[in-house]
Amino acid sequence: MGRVVSVVSVVIVKGATGAGESVIVQPIMFYVFAALAIAGAVRVISARNPVHSVLFLVLVFFNVAGMFLLLGAEFLAMVLVIVYVGAVAVLFLFVVMMLDIKFVRLREGFLYYLPLGGLVGMILLIELAAVIAGWVFAPNIESLPKTTEAGVTNTEALGQILYTHYAYQFQTAGLALLVAMVGTIMLALRSRSGVRKQIIAHQLSRTKANSLEIRKVQTRGGV
Repeated sequence: MGRVVSVVSVVIVKGATGAGESVIVQPIMFYVFAALAIAGAVRVISARNPVHSVLFLVLVFFNVAGMFLLLGAEFLAMVLVIVYVGAVAVLFLFVVMMLDIKFVRLREGFLYYLPLGGLVGMILLIELAAVIAGWVFAPNIESLPKTTEAGVTNTEALGQILYTHYAYQFQTAGLALLVAMVGTIMLALRSRSGVRKQIIAHQLSRTKANSLEIRKVQTRGGV
């Protein structure tokens, strides 16, 4: 559903010939995408079936990608669809479908964790309200000059910013992801006894004396 709405919005925006039509259509589609994204996010946390929650999460990703397209950030929209929808959401879906989770047993401890969950939710809500209350737009923001040149694409401008002004932060984020990946591998790694495996050092140190053995086998006796 999100993909269909995204494609339709792009066609409508691209098909607007006049400046007035573009000014009218883009805000309407932006609010449509925003409303669908909020509705999908609510269904993600309210759906009883985890598979339905993942499907609504995919819907949220598609609508956010449509919002990025309307804002002119094509690269971020494609990354959101390819990475989050094509990899993360599909991985979540397969994991949820393959795991044999006892949902009745999970719901039994809902009331036990409700006070802690409510406290964490209130803290996040207060932080979000504090950020929104302190957000002030500049009065002349629409008349400010563009920070990028006319011939620079969105992807090129994003790369210039990441690898110049935020190069250290970008590398730090990469190291954090590397540590998370190694930690996940170490947690999932299990050593089992009795498994036959090759030891390269022992194979390279073998000589003729300890590698060959001559035995006299009787006729029709076998080895």
